[in-house]
Amino acid sequence: MLLAFLRALFASRASRVAENMALRQQWVVLQRTVKSTKLRKRDRIFWAWLSRLWPGWRSALLVMHPATMIEWHRLGFRLY
Repeated sequence: MLLAFLRALFASRASRVAENMALRQQWVVLQRTVKSTKLRKRDRIFWAWLSRLWPGWRSALLVMHPATMIEWHRLGFRLY
C-alpha cells in the first residue's frame, strides 16, 4: 500500500512537471509569433518527445493567447 501511494505521488508529480514543460513551450511559441502561431521543427520534436513521456499531453496541446484565457475566466465568473 505504501509503495502504491509513493508511486501515485511521483506519477502525479511527473505529470505536473510534464504539463509545466508543455505550457512553457507554448508560451515560447506565442512570444515568437506575431499574427499566427507557427510551430518550428524543434517544437514538433518537443511534442513528439513529450507524447512518449506524458500520457495526458493532448490536454495541453491547445495554444492560445493569454488574453483569450483571461476572457474565458472572466466569463465563467460572470456566469457563476
